[in-house]
Amino acid sequence: MAKIHPTAIVEPGASIGADVAVGPYCCVGADVSLGDRVQLHSHVVVTGHTEIGDDTRVFPFASIGHPPQDLKYKGEPSTLVVGRNNVIREHVTMNPGTEGGGMVTRVGNGCLFMVGSHVAHDCKIGDHVIMANNATLGGHVEIGDFAILGGLSAVHQFVRIGRHAMIGGMSGVEQDVIPYGSVMGDRARLSGLNIVGLKRRGFSRENIHALRTAYRLLFAQEGAFAERLDDVVEMFEANETVMEIVSFMRAASSRGVCQPKSGNAA
Repeated sequence: MAKIHPTAIVEPGASIGADVAVGPYCCVGADVSLGDRVQLHSHVVVTGHTEIGDDTRVFPFASIGHPPQDLKYKGEPSTLVVGRNNVIREHVTMNPGTEGGGMVTRVGNGCLFMVGSHVAHDCKIGDHVIMANNATLGGHVEIGDFAILGGLSAVHQFVRIGRHAMIGGMSGVEQDVIPYGSVMGDRARLSGLNIVGLKRRGFSRENIHALRTAYRLLFAQEGAFAERLDDVVEMFEANETVMEIVSFMRAASSRGVCQPKSGNAA
């Protein structure tokens, strides 16, 4: 049985899973689906065509599923899909998709969204992503698994951030960030690899060494970029971790790849 506080408003048609807790003064719209054991603390608003997965916790004054902040949005019945076991802290905002972005914003499993962070329309967020306080995504941003975005960072529309990447606090990210990369700065530049994160997640010394070598080759100042990319493929074709970076850099993108400053090492 769900536990719904007397002051909460749950509109007819909402789908409420087993053991859901809806706290004081929450509002749940008619097209909302809450999975099993979802917890909405007080003053949470969940509206629109929004699905929240099992065991996700949403804290006071979060606004989930309201229309996108996009002037091209014309009221199309787009969706917001939030996965399982996420923590959505106070004043977080998440918007559904738009017709121009595939009609869906999608959040993975096991993520942490700290106070005031924002997920814009048509974003695709992987599993175990952390967005620190007031980190902000523009529309159509893609975030890979285990990426971390520092406090007050901002990511430009259509930017891709690879798996296990680290975005420094107060960084403005205008270009794609390679998997395992670390960026920082007012206009973010690559500062190396996310070595601390790789060690914490159990990457072997050999794999980290391969990543370091590939990084230095890819971002060396000598030679054409295409030639350096071919050299990395020839040297590390059997290394899945390095080849993930190669595939990321070869994929079509409108933003280009974030580069290091000259003389920067991994």
